[in-house]
Amino acid sequence: MSESSNHPVRVGITHGDFNGIGYEVIMKTFEEHGMLEICTPIVYGIHKAANQHRKTLNIQDFNFYGIPDAEKAVKNHCNFINLTDVDVGLDPGKSTPAAGSWAVKALNRALEDLQAGKIDVLVTAPINKQNVQGNEFNFPGHTEFLASKTNTSNYLMLLVSDGLRVGTVTGHIPIHEVASKLSTDLVVSRLKVMAQSLLEDFGIRSPKIAVLGLNPHAGDNGLIGKEEEQMIIPAIKKMQLENMLVYGPFPADGFFGTGAWKKFDGVMAMYHDQGLIPFKAIAFHQGVNFTAGLPIVRTSPDHGTGYDIVGKNIADPSSFREAVYQAIDIFRNRKMNQEISANPLKQMQKRERERDRN
Repeated sequence: MSESSNHPVRVGITHGDFNGIGYEVIMKTFEEHGMLEICTPIVYGIHKAANQHRKTLNIQDFNFYGIPDAEKAVKNHCNFINLTDVDVGLDPGKSTPAAGSWAVKALNRALEDLQAGKIDVLVTAPINKQNVQGNEFNFPGHTEFLASKTNTSNYLMLLVSDGLRVGTVTGHIPIHEVASKLSTDLVVSRLKVMAQSLLEDFGIRSPKIAVLGLNPHAGDNGLIGKEEEQMIIPAIKKMQLENMLVYGPFPADGFFGTGAWKKFDGVMAMYHDQGLIPFKAIAFHQGVNFTAGLPIVRTSPDHGTGYDIVGKNIADPSSFREAVYQAIDIFRNRKMNQEISANPLKQMQKRERERDRN
């Protein structure tokens, strides 16, 4: 159910690696009662693990509300679906096969409920990309897993914080493979996902997108690599011929160093670290990872499992809280966009009435 059925947005939350800081940032987020007014959270996890973290952190004024199914979620409570009563062998701060296995089980259960309409959006706590590998999960991360499960071939990892939105043409691949993976068609396809997401998910009409070069100084007119002239510039021109506001390629260092990113609605980097290093330098505690292009809404904090700070009560919940906010906003924006697309005349008349009143 969703807001249309008199319910706040139902936010499904996977516990991630139970030996990490997932439970800490979840509990700290929903300790704030105002959060329960804007959404109904449903955590998919293990009650024994959650309780042990709560006791270790001495969080006394917070409790999960156990439910058997997402459809039984209760407003103004942090609902909890317990995946097992078995002792799973919690080992805080360490990567274990059990932690990986139960992270995947939580993810699969939440995704099933999301696709069945029992929850509206998905927020994923951090996993360890090594211990989750197996028959059920053979992917570099959440992004690729969810794309496969939703049969989505064209998607985009988008890092979001206020006015900064950074996507990457290539994802979790070794640096030495980046140039060989690039092509004009790939850059175009990623730009189209970004443009559509900025419109439908963020409500930005006629979004303006900056494209970074691959090489230092964006190739310096071919003196430092040919990828800009052979692949990136043709992709930009193709988008411009389709009346898209796409510009570049820009040298990545100066683009972020001078604050030029503030003039654009989205920034397309060529590879992971080219986009994520400046993003995290600018917005580490508020950054959110959003998978654009999926038929579902999924966000996550932009940090990892935090093994080194587990149990110390110092994990910052800001990024996780922002992930919840972003998921809710994107859900509402998609809904609004669908209504506008379905009834353009009605929406135009509504705007005219509002203008007349003002």
